[in-house]
Amino acid sequence: MKQTKNLIIGFGKAGKTLAATFDKHGESTILVEESAQMYGGTCINVGCIPSKKLLFAGKKHDFASAMAQKTALISALRQANFKKVDDLANVEVINATASFVNDHTVELSTGEQITAERIFINTGAVSIMPKIAGIDGKRIYNSTQMLNLGDTQDSHPERLVIVGGGFIALEFAFMYQAFGSKVSIIELNDTLLAKEDDDVREVMQGLLAERGIEVHLGTSVEQFVEQDTHTEVLTNKLTLEADAVLVAIGRRANTDGLKLENTSVQLDERGYVVCNDKLKASDHIWALGDVAGSPQFTYISLDDYRIVVDDLFGSGTRSRNDRQIFPTSVFIEPPLSHIGMTEKQARASGRDYQVAKLPANSVPKAKIVNQTQGFLKAIIDKQTREILGVTLFCENSHEIINLFKLAMDNGIKADYFKSQIFTHPTISEAINDLFGQF
Repeated sequence: MKQTKNLIIGFGKAGKTLAATFDKHGESTILVEESAQMYGGTCINVGCIPSKKLLFAGKKHDFASAMAQKTALISALRQANFKKVDDLANVEVINATASFVNDHTVELSTGEQITAERIFINTGAVSIMPKIAGIDGKRIYNSTQMLNLGDTQDSHPERLVIVGGGFIALEFAFMYQAFGSKVSIIELNDTLLAKEDDDVREVMQGLLAERGIEVHLGTSVEQFVEQDTHTEVLTNKLTLEADAVLVAIGRRANTDGLKLENTSVQLDERGYVVCNDKLKASDHIWALGDVAGSPQFTYISLDDYRIVVDDLFGSGTRSRNDRQIFPTSVFIEPPLSHIGMTEKQARASGRDYQVAKLPANSVPKAKIVNQTQGFLKAIIDKQTREILGVTLFCENSHEIINLFKLAMDNGIKADYFKSQIFTHPTISEAINDLFGQF
């Protein structure tokens, strides 16, 4: 039986960074990762990086070339991540699956057992696959499989049906449409992106229509039927023929096989590990990232790491309660980025708010790059001038939105942006005109 100070299950963003910190403190650490194809975690291997590489490459290259570029990039990043951790003097990386014997002991698929003073669960999330007849068909894929479709075929599917209308589904819709696929989206709800403001939905629907992407709202899939040359997608309203079907209805905590029932760790009603605001699941066990029910972004996993390290080695003042607001981006074309309240949320809050909005086609840089669709929008408290929320549905929004995280965290009021100096020609300078409306 092996003994170690720290045992980390999962080579994700939080886990790998935590291992490096323990090494700096001279603490022994074992990092267990189920798959050698997942060094670095979801983001690098089957999430943010490959999807954004394909979205970018799809504008300039064919399917096979884009997939080859993606694979080369991910392989290099995966190896670099492994080496960075494996080279640490106090860290051992083991390829195996892990299951708990008790709060201090884990058994590996190799038959070996490890005891540790501290154990950290960093196993991420996996795609939800609903119980629909025929879902085990050979043309039915989850998001990971769609990112790696180039491993098994040289060209894009002529007809792609996407089950689900969320942001992951939309990114894949834009991606595969750029490759040349005829894309159809099946959404169970009667409204696309129901939580978003009406103007966001209107622009999104226009972008989809412009690209010939069909959206079937209020539609449920009843069965998948495999034919010799295609798959039939039977719904409550129509039947679609597909060369590939992507199921993108969400992700769930990856706790399969961990045998958490042998520990004091509890799961919530959605299957995520129950943690306190310092991410402790028990006296000796922590959970970080997606599996802990944290928002499913790699930068939030990194923030989970910061909370744990601060609790173990710092002031112990950081917690999940600190991050009330954080920016998000959807990498469609143009990207949609947001922070804080939507207009819908501001209205529901009962606050006396004010809205400013600027069409992207009024921005010189947008015209230069021929991306004039979308808008910039800000919501402020009418009395205090506090920035309540910002939505940027425009070119380069994923970079600009981070400015407002800094502003909102530091109490910078709306009026500051009226006369701020920005470079020209940029999308950023449009912030002057946007906030000049207040």
